[in-house]
Amino acid sequence: MSDHGESLGEDGVYLHGLPYSIAPDTQKHVPMALWLSADYQQRYGISAHCLQQRAQKENYSQDNLFSTLLGLLGVSTREYQAADDILTPCREAG
Repeated sequence: MSDHGESLGEDGVYLHGLPYSIAPDTQKHVPMALWLSADYQQRYGISAHCLQQRAQKENYSQDNLFSTLLGLLGVSTREYQAADDILTPCREAG
C-alpha cells in the first residue's frame, strides 16, 4: 500500500505528494489490493463475498493496515485493534 499517489500530468500537474489540503484526489485516494488464497479463506473463515461487498462501500486507509496484518498473522498483542482490522466483519463464527 502506498502512502500517497502521484500526479503524472492530470490537469497539468506533475508533482509528488502535495500537502493534503491542496492535493488533487489522484494523490489522496490510492488503491489497496488484498488477496487471500481460497485455502486461507476456508482455513480462517474469511468470507470473500463479505470482503467484496465492504470494499464497494467502505473507505479504508493506512490506519487499517497494522491491525489487519496482525489479524492475518494471528498475532496476539494489546496493540491489535479489531475495529481497525478490515477482515473483522468478514470472519465467520466457528
